[in-house]
Formats: sequence, C-alpha cells, structure tokens
Amino acid sequence: MKRSSGVGIWVGFVAILVWCLLPVVWILSLSLKPVSETAAGSPQFLPKTWTMQNYKDILADGDFTRALINSFGISLIATLLSVIFATLAAYAIARLDFKGKRLVLSIALAIAMFPVVALVGPLFDLWRTVHLFNTWPGLIIPYMSFTLPLAIWTLSAFFREIPWELEQAAQVDGASPWQAFRKVIVPLAAPGVFTAAILTFFFAWNEFVLAISLTSTTASRTVPAQLSFFVGPDPFNPPFSQLATASVVVTIPVIIIVLLFQRKIVAGLTSGAVKG
Repeated sequence: MKRSSGVGIWVGFVAILVWCLLPVVWILSLSLKPVSETAAGSPQFLPKTWTMQNYKDILADGDFTRALINSFGISLIATLLSVIFATLAAYAIARLDFKGKRLVLSIALAIAMFPVVALVGPLFDLWRTVHLFNTWPGLIIPYMSFTLPLAIWTLSAFFREIPWELEQAAQVDGASPWQAFRKVIVPLAAPGVFTAAILTFFFAWNEFVLAISLTSTTASRTVPAQLSFFVGPDPFNPPFSQLATASVVVTIPVIIIVLLFQRKIVAGLTSGAVKG
C-alpha cells in the first residue's frame, strides 16, 4: 500500500510538473527557432535549426532595451516607495489604537480589489492635464495605489506578531521610539518587508493595462506594453520567435529573484499568518 501510494504521488507530481512547464518549454523552443521556421505554419515542437539570432536581434533593438530600462526603473522606484510608506502605515495600524483603524484597512482592501480598467479613462485625462502622461511618475503613482494596500495588509500581520515588550525593552535601554522601530522592529519584520517588496515588484513588472494606456512613446513604455508593438512587417503573420524571445528575456529577472530569495519569500508568506 505504501509503495503504490508513493508511486501515485510521484506520477501526480510529474504530471503537474509537465503541465506547468510545457508552455515555458514551448516558448523557449520558439525563441531558438529561426523566423523562417515559425512562419512556415504548424512548426514542430523542437527546432529543426537551433539559433541564437533572435536573442541578438532583441537585445540590439533599441526600443526593447529602452523598455527594459523603463521596467527596471519604474518597478524599483514603485517598490521602494511602496515598502517605505507601507512599513510606516502598517506599524501605526498594528501598534496604535485610534478610531477608524478597521475602516482604514477596509478601504485599503477595497482599493486593492478595484478594477484597474475603471481607472484608465479618468487617469488618462488627469495625467494629460497635469503633464504626467508618458512619464515615469505617471506610472509609478498608480502602481503605488494598487501595491500599497497589499503591502500594508502583509506588513500589519507581521507587526502584530512581534512582541511589544521588545520595543519597550529597547526604549528602557535608552533608544528613542524611532531607533527602537528602526533597529528592533524592522529587522524582526524583515521577512514581511521582503515579501511585500517582491509582490510589489512583480505587480509593477508585469502590469500591462496602465502601461499601455498611460504611455505613447518608448520614453516611459515598459516591456509588457512594448511587446504589443511587436507586429512585424506582416500584420497577419506576427514574429512569433521574436515575441517568444522577448518573453524569455523578460522572465529571466523574475526567475533569478525567485531562485535567489525563495526561502525568504516562503517565510514571509507563511510566518505572518501564524499566531504565536
């Protein structure tokens, strides 16, 4: 019975792994095929001719490299600002007693659940009026409005788990409230801070609706929006190999981040939900 159960677990594991990785392998295979092979119609799974020319062409494309720079810059700035503001707000919500605290959390949750498409029209008109259209701040500000609520909810759970006595002990030893917060509370909440930063970065890195609606040139257009302009010379025959190559290049930073910090991500997602 134990042996058959173990075999069943491994069969299920392999089936799920194949199901999840098959699209990734297919995109990787497309990126290694020449354009002529993908344009032939119904190409085979593995390339007949292996080539790295698609990667050379993509990295030599000035518009794509500019979009990569925009994505990195906008995502990092939005992540940094969101984590700073969310840390301060979550600490106040977790430590201080004031009227309307639950209302603040409810509003934050409602904002996080608000559909992005509903804000595109008003933001488009407002940003053109205040000259934020097609700029980095024009994307950073709306990104923060959606990532801050999630970061606040994540970090407030961590701050509630940290014993209040540790902060009081630091103040008894001569630390100011700010020093106790910076040197005691924030390091203990590091898994939560890191988790909030990762979730914020992923949202900003993958966001498409705001990026395509609030930009008009490559001056601030991010990679997800830039990929929609990869139409090629024939609109009825898109350059699938180049699209797949760009997708692989965009996914590499996310994979590296997850592989390097997977333990902290798991710790951050689980420890905040455990009552100690």
